[in-house]
Amino acid sequence: MSRVYDGEMYVRVNSIGTGGIRPFVLVPGIGVSSTYFERLAPHLNEFGPVHALDLPGFGGVPHPENTLTIRGYADLVGRVIDELGLDDPIIVGHSMGSQVVSDLVSRRPELTTLVLIGPVIMPNQRKLLVQARRFLQASWHEPLNVKILAISAYLFCGFKWFSRVLPKMMSFPIEDRLPLITARTLVIRGEFDAVAPREWVEEVGELLPSSKLFEIPGAAHSVMYAHAEEVADLCVQHARETAGITDDDTLHVVADDAAETEDTVEPSIPDMAKAVSGRFVETVGIIQDDDAKIQQGKTTTAEALDAASQESAASKDDRTN
Repeated sequence: MSRVYDGEMYVRVNSIGTGGIRPFVLVPGIGVSSTYFERLAPHLNEFGPVHALDLPGFGGVPHPENTLTIRGYADLVGRVIDELGLDDPIIVGHSMGSQVVSDLVSRRPELTTLVLIGPVIMPNQRKLLVQARRFLQASWHEPLNVKILAISAYLFCGFKWFSRVLPKMMSFPIEDRLPLITARTLVIRGEFDAVAPREWVEEVGELLPSSKLFEIPGAAHSVMYAHAEEVADLCVQHARETAGITDDDTLHVVADDAAETEDTVEPSIPDMAKAVSGRFVETVGIIQDDDAKIQQGKTTTAEALDAASQESAASKDDRTN
């Protein structure tokens, strides 16, 4: 874990792996932290390290006095890439993070590979009540652990900062940035993602010069958490495509058997206890501004989730055989 500073502001960088030449950079959405990528990140380090970011104001990172715009957040992500010396990393943005990375990549043509997960916001639906309703519709289909994760993240963000950043997200014209992106772009949505509806994702594909679109059945807005392996498979395959891809505006639906949620098998009580203890240590670390303790908590939680995932995979194999 490290920090990249811009004056007194900083981005907390949570990294997995050290070797390889093609890193991933993961940018979360409004109000939430890199924890949303804790299930996805371990499946992405085939080509190099994975860096999941906690942006100012989110995940316990202090916010600046002045409200950051989407462009301001994008510049900070660019600073992380430059400070870490990353050579053409694969950039992944979720929800508001899709706005941040779209703005960044549209201005930096040397970044050649992009992934947008649940991109926001549909231009003709930039109304608070409309988006609140869509968010609640998507949340209904999220697993319980994602709902708990979201609540804790929003508590750390705080209503004041969230309410200051929200108008920036609501008004950002992502449709103006998408046509300027030369990177090969993968777009992913969940079947029940009312925040990024199917017709909007298809429009995103039309706006992008080079794109592939996928929908994962049974998933909602936080598709990369509840369906981490399926999302990771799509991202890794996208990263392997070193040559230019043909633009494809068709929304491809992932096969149902491949999109079975990881939560179909309940984790064991010891794994659950270990995950809870890790989350507690991480929370204490955030409160105390102690990166070492945050890292310790994240590691403990990741170990518990990995053990639960292996148990789930073994159970699926038994059912298949």
